Amino acid sequence: MNEAFQPAPQRRVWGVAALLLAVSDSLSARFSVCVVGGELSGFTRAASGHCYFSLKDADGQQAMLRCAMFRRAASLLDFSPADGALVEMRGRLTLYEPRGELQFVVESMRRAGAGALYEQFLRLRAKLEAAGLFDLSAKRALPAFPRRLGVITSTVGAALHDVLTALARRAPHVEVIIYPSAVQGEQAPPALVAALQVANARAEVDALLLVRGGGSLEDLWAFNDERVVRAVAGSALPVICGVGHETDVTLCDLAADLRAPTPTAAAELAAPSRQASLDALSAFSAALTRRVEQRLDMVAQRLDRLGMRLARPTEILSRQRRQLALLAQRWGQALPKMQAMQAQRLSSLEQRCRHAAPASLRAQGLRLEALQARLSALDPQRVLARGYAWLDDGQGRALSSVEQLLPGQQVHAVLADGEAQLEVLATRGKSASPPPSKGSRTKGIAKT
Repeated sequence: MNEAFQPAPQRRVWGVAALLLAVSDSLSARFSVCVVGGELSGFTRAASGHCYFSLKDADGQQAMLRCAMFRRAASLLDFSPADGALVEMRGRLTLYEPRGELQFVVESMRRAGAGALYEQFLRLRAKLEAAGLFDLSAKRALPAFPRRLGVITSTVGAALHDVLTALARRAPHVEVIIYPSAVQGEQAPPALVAALQVANARAEVDALLLVRGGGSLEDLWAFNDERVVRAVAGSALPVICGVGHETDVTLCDLAADLRAPTPTAAAELAAPSRQASLDALSAFSAALTRRVEQRLDMVAQRLDRLGMRLARPTEILSRQRRQLALLAQRWGQALPKMQAMQAQRLSSLEQRCRHAAPASLRAQGLRLEALQARLSALDPQRVLARGYAWLDDGQGRALSSVEQLLPGQQVHAVLADGEAQLEVLATRGKSASPPPSKGSRTKGIAKT
């Protein structure tokens, strides 16, 4: 045995368990109760109720502390911890001996604000939302029955396996084209943008699936990169985004045409189930068969009825003969009745004409007498007979006003029994003297 490895008599050799136990005791004595603050990352809650996560330095330093919060302490929380939340925790620093890892056992936790990365997420979300990248009106409908789907993801991740398994189970007839890309790290955003550009340039698929498995906010940060989000929103092909678990929400989820809670769900939403489509086709086929059978039955019944009618043509001819005989009998009986009715009608009209002619003549005579009386009443000769005279200036122009007369003017007068030639001595208007007495017919002073 090499002497260099010979233990000195005064030197103590630790076993691994003993050394870890001693370190744990030292930590418990030095850091029995302490308060630490930072940003939550990779928060998970086990089925047992225990919570496991990491605490990052809130100032962005490259430091991380693994934490455990047991069910009793977790049940006392008054909020739901999430990645990116800034918290303050009270507990003790211990050593997890099975793995030799430093661990902080949390006894209580309270919120201290949002983490720096989460605050950046909220600011970028507000910026892109104001730019209209998340508008629901811009969302496009997915193809109902796609023939070929594109998948943008890492070729070594579990997300691709989940998508291919789901599509093989639900829609084995759908072709899948993979556009490889990094999904985590500094190279992920430009790689995702390049994959989206290639898929749109080729235009060989009906829709794109942008998928990745779960992880912390840092792990999924490539899908919050502004370049990737704008590329998703500007894609000419419909995009289904299935990143992380159901509780994980990225900006690509909001910009995509459809958000899926998981990669498997993205595959299920992208292609309808083959069995469901076959069941629908079977139902349509059965309904079509029933309709055709019903139609054939109706036509067969109609043919049967027509066949029964054609099977006995003599009965049809006999029925037609009977109908013709009945019509001839009715016509023979109706013709004398019609002639008698017409003769009676002519006789009645003749009697009405004989009585109506004299009455019409008498009425017309009375009407002529009334018109003659009215005409006689308007005869100018009868007006002259009442003592009036017609005056004119000898040229046939009537004189109806004293303003038309001048002293010494010759006037022609027509009376009831003759004519006279008059000379105007003087004129006097109605305003020059009192009006003449009732019954006077004097119109002026004239001499023959």
